[in-house]
Amino acid sequence: EPGRCAYFVARKKRFCRMVPALGRRFCGEHGQQEKENDRKRIPCPLDPKHTVYEDQLQKHLKKCNSREKPKPVYFVQDINAGLKDVAEIPEKQVTLSSLSKEEIENLIIKLKKATNGLELDLKEQILSHKALHEALNDPKNGESAFKHLKQQASILGNMEKLHLLGPGRCFIEFGAGRGKLSHWVDVALQDVEDIQFLLVERATTRFKVDGKHKKRDSVFERLQVDIQHLCLNKVPSLEKKRLPVVGIGKHLCGAATDLALRCLVESYATCCEGENEEPAAKRPKNDKTEMAARSSADSERNKEDFKPVAGIVIALCCHHKCDWTHYVGREFFQSVGLGPVEFHYFQRMSSWATCGMRETVTSTSEESEDHTNNTEEHDQPYSKTESGFDTLQGLPVEERKEIGALCKLLIDHGRIKYLQQRGYRATLQYYTESAVSLENVLLTAVPEPTT
Repeated sequence: EPGRCAYFVARKKRFCRMVPALGRRFCGEHGQQEKENDRKRIPCPLDPKHTVYEDQLQKHLKKCNSREKPKPVYFVQDINAGLKDVAEIPEKQVTLSSLSKEEIENLIIKLKKATNGLELDLKEQILSHKALHEALNDPKNGESAFKHLKQQASILGNMEKLHLLGPGRCFIEFGAGRGKLSHWVDVALQDVEDIQFLLVERATTRFKVDGKHKKRDSVFERLQVDIQHLCLNKVPSLEKKRLPVVGIGKHLCGAATDLALRCLVESYATCCEGENEEPAAKRPKNDKTEMAARSSADSERNKEDFKPVAGIVIALCCHHKCDWTHYVGREFFQSVGLGPVEFHYFQRMSSWATCGMRETVTSTSEESEDHTNNTEEHDQPYSKTESGFDTLQGLPVEERKEIGALCKLLIDHGRIKYLQQRGYRATLQYYTESAVSLENVLLTAVPEPTT
């Protein structure tokens, strides 16, 4: 048609009805399309999931979201990774479902022998905190929100009991996600001065709540880094203030717990202690320095009592995501005659504690509803084959749950031993009811008092 775009739209079997600019045959969209017909698109070398025009590749590489970004100063490759020698780990791991019934039975015998003598009945420490009373009594909160609030209240209650909610602290939330746990700690400390929050999360997160804190003195800072590569000593704000840190986490999945423990207890605490022990030979001996040293004698004595890590409070979960290379309890496992092969099977069998009943429990049960919530939060895509149901069709549901719980306990006991060997009073306790969360074990640790 006169005055209309000359591009034929094959899908509509007619010409485009847009009006082109004066002196042009095609409208803006189809004029560009005609030009682009001769241009070649290629997969982006940084991320083949999207394509780019070949003649604009160099320009695209400079702004592509998949390009490698500069590493932050606190990024130190594999500082908390643990095992360096991968030769200790079998190259090919056999799946649990491919084992024979006899092999499964032998694993269960080893498990029961290793857990013999361990404290199997954990203490119930279901507490609450006044900071969450209003939210817990708010009828606008649905059942799922109520369950999370009960867990957060109990975590804060346990922190208060250990005297960890106080001034002059830096709270580091590992696997922070939206930062709700830090938010409630901030609410609980609204009248307390000199506190800092570091929220560690490797992924970008939407709907963050750390902007809701109203207290001007508290500082919220996000560190977008994998815990495996986090060197706390190089975080500028922490390096400047040198506050004792409290490591916290709500449902810190699998290996992330081990990485966080090593990050706190080894890479941070060890370096801080080393920095406080400055050799006398390195100090200049002029008169001014000697006078300054005398005047600061009291502060030097206070440094001796300084504990870099004031405490650790982590709600554990997803033991099936643990990894032998990162696991902090390898020494304990080896002391009871177990190794990486048994660890591989036990971490898979640990899922029976929370999903071993799936075949027989109906979807209307409390456990099923809770598991749905856990799946959303912890990403637990268990499969029938993965959990070994084919091999264990004859094993009763309750026995499966019992074995899974033993696997979890064994893995967690290795973590407790690790902390105890490094001078911490560490314990495990149930911090909420199983109806609220099937992952209801809390690990707490505080430094042993010096005599």
